[in-house]
Amino acid sequence: MKSATFAAMKELLMACMGSFVGGGLRYMVGKCLPVWVDSAFPWATFAVNVVGCFLIGWLSGWLPSHSLSPAMRVMLVTGFCGGFTTFSTFMNDNLVLVRGGDMLAAACYTLVSLALGMVALVLGYHIGK
Repeated sequence: MKSATFAAMKELLMACMGSFVGGGLRYMVGKCLPVWVDSAFPWATFAVNVVGCFLIGWLSGWLPSHSLSPAMRVMLVTGFCGGFTTFSTFMNDNLVLVRGGDMLAAACYTLVSLALGMVALVLGYHIGK
């Protein structure tokens, strides 16, 4: 029991460390990209989401054939990619559903996430106003 608890705590710590780095990098992109690109379009968020999707896709393909510890995998995928952009995790969840043959669940997950996400955003905005 102690070793399972230790392993879980180690993975939690690794996820936190990865999130710290990913979130910090996302912050830097958000600060630096608008200096280079003067536009009302949210290029920083767009770039982070696309790069994050590439990274989580690459890691999902690369990690199974490499012997990294579970804690290191958690740090890279859940921590870094999740801290960099949760959109990449959302897209990876969809890929898992599609690869498992559950297209209906993937479509519902996408549509409901987008619809309820927008409703929650607008509701939160109006409550906070």
